[in-house]
Amino acid sequence: MNERIRDKLKVLTTRSGVYVMRDKDGVVIYVGKAKNLKNRVSQYFRNSPKPSKVQAMVNSVDDFEYFITMSEMDALALESNLIKKYQPFYNILLKDGKQFPYIKINLKDPFPKLEIVRKVKNDGAKYFGPYFAGLDAREIVKTVNTAFKIRTCNNKISSSSVAKRECLNFSLGLCSAPCTKRIDVADYRKEIDKVINFLNGNDEEIEEILQNKMEKASANENFEHAILLRDRLKMISKLKQRIVANLPKNVNKDVFAYQTDGLSGVITAMIVRGGKILGVMNYPCSDGELEESQTLFNFLVQYYSNMILPHELILSHAIPDQELLFEFLGKKASIISNPKGVNKTLLEMAKDNAREYLEKHIEKEKLKYNNTIGALKVLKEKLGLKNLPMRMECYDISNISGTNKVCSMVVFIGGEPAKKEYRKFKIKTVKGSNDFASLAEALTRRLKRLKNEDGESFKEKPDLLIIDGGKGQLSSTYEILQNSGVEGIEMVSLAKRIEEVFKPNDSTPILLKPGSAELRLLQRIRDEAHRFAITFHRQIRTKKQTESELDSIAGVGPKKRDALLKAFGTSEEIAKASIDELASVKEIPFSLAVKIHEHFNSKK
Repeated sequence: MNERIRDKLKVLTTRSGVYVMRDKDGVVIYVGKAKNLKNRVSQYFRNSPKPSKVQAMVNSVDDFEYFITMSEMDALALESNLIKKYQPFYNILLKDGKQFPYIKINLKDPFPKLEIVRKVKNDGAKYFGPYFAGLDAREIVKTVNTAFKIRTCNNKISSSSVAKRECLNFSLGLCSAPCTKRIDVADYRKEIDKVINFLNGNDEEIEEILQNKMEKASANENFEHAILLRDRLKMISKLKQRIVANLPKNVNKDVFAYQTDGLSGVITAMIVRGGKILGVMNYPCSDGELEESQTLFNFLVQYYSNMILPHELILSHAIPDQELLFEFLGKKASIISNPKGVNKTLLEMAKDNAREYLEKHIEKEKLKYNNTIGALKVLKEKLGLKNLPMRMECYDISNISGTNKVCSMVVFIGGEPAKKEYRKFKIKTVKGSNDFASLAEALTRRLKRLKNEDGESFKEKPDLLIIDGGKGQLSSTYEILQNSGVEGIEMVSLAKRIEEVFKPNDSTPILLKPGSAELRLLQRIRDEAHRFAITFHRQIRTKKQTESELDSIAGVGPKKRDALLKAFGTSEEIAKASIDELASVKEIPFSLAVKIHEHFNSKK
């Protein structure tokens, strides 16, 4: 703990609020809330034993700031907003873009249909789900539409509107045609009630309907339709296999189990709807909270921000501030943290899943570490680098016979591709096929922009530059680096023949162990630079091949160009046309016809 933190702790308020932890680079690494800011923040910096993940975070904290709020509710809302804004490493981060699908029925509509949605709204509609882990919401909707005559169109049907005729689904027996008043609201609602009954977990009626339809289709030798119905029955069978014994069909509950080894952690969510386990999902997390119960609380805040809260929550830990959670979510549920009977069985299943996933996750993280940060550490040692090459940049040239020359700049951060940092260069000053000169131009432009802090794209300084090639490429580019005036950047080259690594001013190659993580890392960034350069070169070549001389004439856009080519066939024929012939094209005004004629005739 540095003096700045020590001084701040002395004057810290006892009011509620939000605290933000930053590392030595000013990056936000954790955001938390507290009833009492002084007590909570001080806990992190005491010499008491802490979970490994918390201690790792505390060791990285260089400064903190805090915001006082009027209430805990305000603190929870602010914490949620700051987590979304900063995406801190030590906070639970659930991605908003990966919401599971629900089936929605809007009962305010006199003739509702089934919709698949990923965002749950407080609009009075009925939502069923979420569906995942092998249960496809689209297949369930198709099964419902096969069994019950529910409309699938987007037409707005009112008491005064009547369609001219029914659609094909009516002829196929798949729709009751409310659009032409072939069914009234009351009878249509009975069909919807059957659908809701099925989605709530009662399979018997829909199974009987599909079975009868399949047998009838088979008897009529409509085998293709019979096979389709058979597949729908298989989906019903898959649902029935997920029934939990001794569990009422009208009960919906979510089960959450948190397991941690002190450094890594996982929360397993088991979704139970209509007496069936719809699926199990595992969420790895490295939350910086001191108590496991608070970690689970933080998870639930994010998880239910766009998910339906069921009747019951079965939790492995008794969470604090239950009322605060429900007030924030705007909805309530029963919480059971010491379950018995079937609830205890469900929780044990979730715990077993969490333990198994955590073991695999730890192994996966170890492998990832060995292939990224671990490989970087070995590279630093084997290549005799001064600094750990956290940011590596690799360059490659692509051209065909000296035309459309381009250079790629690929960036790896922490041993992994950082695709948002990739950049492309069009070579402007080099004539012919000269990879040495092209590479020198691209590197000169990159280093100049770094030195001048010219633009966000090039402001970050690389730790290591990797050149694709041997001693020749390395020596020519290293001279550019030395003359740039930029310090603290190291450079190596990777020769393809036997994967030799060369360092500046050293003719003796370094041979890394074949198949080793450190060599594979260099090969990955080299191959990625090659791929990126070729892709960019193809894009430019394709664009040039499809360009027309008409594109260089002011006033001729894509539509007018296409109209002229349609009328005359080629640019050569357009060049031969008179002003009147050009103006005869509907899209070409006379003034533009004059300009086009002058453009081509000025070159004669």
